[in-house]
Amino acid sequence: MTTTLSSPQRIALIGYRGQLGRALLDALSGRQVLALDYPEVDMTQPAIIEQIVDFGPDLVLNAAAWTNVDGAEETPDACYAVNVTGVQHLALACQRSGASLLHVSTNEVFPGEPARFYREWDATAARSGVYARSKEAAEKAIISLLAGRFYIVRTAWLYNRGGANFNAKILAAAEKHGSLRVVADEFGNPTYAPDLAAAMVQLIDSGHHGIYHFTNSGYCTRHQWAVEALRLAGRADVPVTPISSGEWPRRTAPPPHAILLNTTGAALGITLRPWQEALAEYFGE
Repeated sequence: MTTTLSSPQRIALIGYRGQLGRALLDALSGRQVLALDYPEVDMTQPAIIEQIVDFGPDLVLNAAAWTNVDGAEETPDACYAVNVTGVQHLALACQRSGASLLHVSTNEVFPGEPARFYREWDATAARSGVYARSKEAAEKAIISLLAGRFYIVRTAWLYNRGGANFNAKILAAAEKHGSLRVVADEFGNPTYAPDLAAAMVQLIDSGHHGIYHFTNSGYCTRHQWAVEALRLAGRADVPVTPISSGEWPRRTAPPPHAILLNTTGAALGITLRPWQEALAEYFGE
């Protein structure tokens, strides 16, 4: 890992309308931010390189991605265009402008083997589908093109207010059906976007490039998350039946146990609070 001399003040933020992008805009208040998003700019086209170079950033922060995991199976070329070609364009812009790149990746770059907990230096081996493989390919492209002048931040199960996230879907399903069936053999780390954004700003101000795992601390199953979300929303009366992932067929099978451990970030003093506390704030407690 290397260290920069000062915190970045000119930042190109790609994907500012998303759940994380909105949180990053707040967290970067007071800095010069070039906020870009589709459809005004298309990261799959090389024109974005010139737009970023003209701005002259200290840092390019990529919070954009193709995140329709099941849809990626039907349109793999579109997924790779955003998640790989687009990221390559950002890396090339960083090469030309001398900027660092912070790229947001995912726990799905790991296979999610039962009882495994993944640290930053563990080898990736995406198996769950097109989306996961595209995110793994993006990481490899960044490592190849930027020679240590990058941050890769892997996260998991992201949510924020105002988004089509797991919490919102659970509450909508509870309202519609009155009872739920939720997978109880998929484990992960629920992560609140404002907490992740704050950790990312701490990281870029530290200047320590490298690969990091930032999630709210602790882990749970989808079923446990749903039960806690309903309790915090005042809907503890809704029955939630635990089921196996095999009883909830999908086009892609997410990694069953891709739990991320924050090791390198914790060594810098960057940690996120327990996922239950963050979820309680999301619901306004």
